[in-house]
This record gives sequence, structure tokens and C-alpha cells, in this order.
Amino acid sequence: MSSKYYETKEGKKISTAQALQAIAARVEPSERMNPVLLIPSSHMGSEIIVNGELKGHMKAIDYYDYKKVLKSEIKKTYDALESENDIVVIEGAGSPAEINLNDDDFVNMGMADMADSNVILVADINRGGVFASIYGTIMLLPEEWRASIKGVIINKFRGDIELLKPGIAMIEEKINIPIIGVIPYETFELVDEDSIIDYEKACNTNPQTADEMEAELQKLANVLREHLDMKFVYSIMGL
Repeated sequence: MSSKYYETKEGKKISTAQALQAIAARVEPSERMNPVLLIPSSHMGSEIIVNGELKGHMKAIDYYDYKKVLKSEIKKTYDALESENDIVVIEGAGSPAEINLNDDDFVNMGMADMADSNVILVADINRGGVFASIYGTIMLLPEEWRASIKGVIINKFRGDIELLKPGIAMIEEKINIPIIGVIPYETFELVDEDSIIDYEKACNTNPQTADEMEAELQKLANVLREHLDMKFVYSIMGL
């Protein structure tokens, strides 16, 4: 779900997040990277974009039934992408512990299950409660889904990492999953996916040049390399 969208060269609509990730990965954005996009029009309804094309407007309750039809189509799209690429990185949407939506899920752990994928859980510490969020999310998952989570990243950390380390050790003991990185809070001039943002950016209203975007992507890459256990990330990707 995204209030913004990107149009591919073929005129297909996908989320700005998936388009940005494609550009970062040096591949052309495609509707197959975001086969189902919901563009909210109210608190209760959205425009439904399937394979980049508008299928109509639905209320949330109607879409809940309709998505059962979409699940098999998404699996076909994933299988095609997997056959053409050495690595497919899947991003979840929202929380993986939305237990009321587990049936027919294809945006979080349901998709990981379809793809038989290892999972990295990313937790936002910026708004507080990160240890409760990590533990609660993992414990609310069915046991077979829980087993696919191989590592946890704590994102948007502010402060002295030494003060956080005892908490990291304690949460690792409770969940028996390693914390593979603590990413500091940084600002990047990269377009946001929707209107729920930490601060206003020029790129949200003014187009960036390719060089400007590349500079920000390199900045992001450097932060991740510095603060993530990249050997561990590569290992769970089979590299």
C-alpha cells in the first residue's frame, strides 16, 4: 500500500519504494516487482492496481476476499522472477505479526513461505519499544514461520551503542536469533513511499537527477556496510 506511485517505461504503476530498490539494484523497474499495489483513497478503500494496471476501487472488506484470487498470480510472478535472476530480494509490507490477516497473506511471512525464503526482521527503534516489538512479533508468528527468521536488524538508532548492547544480549537470549546490525538514524534524500515521514525532503516534491540519487544510494550503502554483519547477510542469501 502506497499513496505514491512510479510509472515504468511501459506506463505501469508500481510503488515508489520498489522502483527505488530496482534502481539501487541496477535493474529496470517492472510491474512484476510490485504485482499488487493499493493506492488508498480513504480510510476504508483503495484503488487496486494489479500488474501495473487499475482494476477498480474496493472497500477493505471486499479486497480481503479478492486477494485470495491474487495469491496464485503473485506466486506465478515470483516463480518467473526467480527463474531469471540469481537473487530475488523480497520486502514485506507493514508488520509480519498482523495475525488477523495471516490467512491468504502474500505481503509478509506468507510470501516468504511461498518463496521458501530466509527472513531478516527489521525493527524501528526510533519510536521506542523495540525489544517488545521484536519479541512480540516473533512470538506471535506460527512456529514454522518463526523458524525462517534468521536475523534481526535494529534500525534508526540514536545514542551510544554501548548502552544498547546489554539489551541486545538479553533479547538475543530470549529469541535465540542474532541481532545482525544496529543502523544509526541517518537522513537520506531519497523519495518516501507515503506521507508518514519523519521530516520533509526536497526529493518528495522535486525530481532528482540520476547523479543526485546515486550519491544518496551510495551514502546508504556505506552506512549499511559499516553497521551490518554483511558476511551473515550473504550467508543466508546463499552467497
